[in-house]
Amino acid sequence: MDWLDNVIRTFLNFDSMLQVLPQLLGTGLLNTLVISVWATLLGTVMGMILAIMGIAKTPWLRIPARVYTDVFRGLPAILTILLIGQGFARFSQQLFGPSPYPLGILALSLIASAYIGEIFRAGIQSVDRGQLEACRALGMSYGSAMRLVVVPQGVRRVLPALVNQFIAIVKDSSLVYFLGLLVSERELFRVGQDAAVLTGNLSPLVLAGVFYLVITVPLTHLVNHFDNRFRVGHRKAAPPKSGLEEVEEQTLSPALTRGENT
Repeated sequence: MDWLDNVIRTFLNFDSMLQVLPQLLGTGLLNTLVISVWATLLGTVMGMILAIMGIAKTPWLRIPARVYTDVFRGLPAILTILLIGQGFARFSQQLFGPSPYPLGILALSLIASAYIGEIFRAGIQSVDRGQLEACRALGMSYGSAMRLVVVPQGVRRVLPALVNQFIAIVKDSSLVYFLGLLVSERELFRVGQDAAVLTGNLSPLVLAGVFYLVITVPLTHLVNHFDNRFRVGHRKAAPPKSGLEEVEEQTLSPALTRGENT
């Protein structure tokens, strides 16, 4: 079966995988996690600011937040990365040197903040407005009520969506390679691609894909677990019925049945 041998040589060449494994672990996986975590942290901070601006009553706060969100959610991720990475390259060189690494993180942060801001806004607005009114009735200021009561509840409700956004950032981190990262800054995709070019087969890229799955699949199941837990909640078991309750139930059931039949 020649076709099966060709598939194995092209995608499952274990010698090529073993050769690139140290680089994928030491360079690619590390940089992918660094880019993703920093982009998520910065995106979370900016997203919370956008969420607060988005629910503000004053138009001069709400409208800019809406425009920002629409722009960065509407543009393709690769376009945003190229615009930021190439448009601010000279400015970045003065601060960080020739490395485009910080600009890649910045671009992913801007994209993530637009989505995370909407996630936070939806979570905050899902909290019953009566809680805010109760806090104000107790003498709390609007800022204190939001910070201590409303926002923590809203954030707890959107934790599954935030984990989903982190998964999206991990996958989008592969697009940073368009900026031309240094050898020590290459992420999983770039390491796998370079090795695939050198070895002449796609096995290193397959191994890079396996590493992406190792990161994203457990997080996906974690999201499903949290989602089910928050949606269903902890259902308490009904207390056992006493003997008197069972007798009453057995006595009333035939009577109710006769009443329905009549």
